[in-house]
Amino acid sequence: MPNDNIKRAIQKAAGAGEGDDYEEITYEGYGPGGVAIMVKTLTNNRNRTAADVRHIFSKYGGSLGVDGSVSFLFEEKGVILISKEDFEDEDQVMMDALDCGASDFASEDEYYEIDIAPDDYYQVKDALEAKGYTFIDSSVGPVAITTADVTDPDIAASLEKMLDMMEENEDIQEVYHNWDN
Repeated sequence: MPNDNIKRAIQKAAGAGEGDDYEEITYEGYGPGGVAIMVKTLTNNRNRTAADVRHIFSKYGGSLGVDGSVSFLFEEKGVILISKEDFEDEDQVMMDALDCGASDFASEDEYYEIDIAPDDYYQVKDALEAKGYTFIDSSVGPVAITTADVTDPDIAASLEKMLDMMEENEDIQEVYHNWDN
C-alpha cells in the first residue's frame, strides 16, 4: 500500500482536513479473461475515483459492473499464514489452530493456512500469538470462492498491468481478485 494512502487514512482517523469528507466505496467488475475484481477505495471525490476505476477497467479490456456483480464470488473471512519452516509439526499447529477457534486448516507447500470466521479473527489471532506463533501474513477480507485460470500469456500480462495500475492509484486501498496466478 502506498505511503500516501496510509497517511491519508491516518489523517482521516485523526480528523485532519476538516473540510475533507472521505468515504469508502467498493467497485466491482471483470478484468481480462473474465477475472472477478473488487476494488476498495477511500476518496474525497467520488466522481474522480469512479472515473479513474472505470478508465483502468476499460483500458485493459475489463468492464466495471454494478454493486453485487462479483461480490457473490467472494466470502469475507480471516486468514492466517504460518511458515512450515518455522513450525514443522503440522499436527500440533492444526490442533492449536482448531483449539483456538479456527474454522479450517490447510497445509500448502511452504505454509499452513488457517481460516477464521471474521467475528472470531482477533480472538484466534491473539490466542495463536500467545502460544508463540508468528505469521507470514494475517488479514480479514474478501477471499475468492472460486478461481479463474488465465492460460493466455497476453491476457495474463494485461491483467498484471491492470492490477499494477490499480495499486498505483492513490484512492485505491485494496484490490481483491479471483485470478489463480
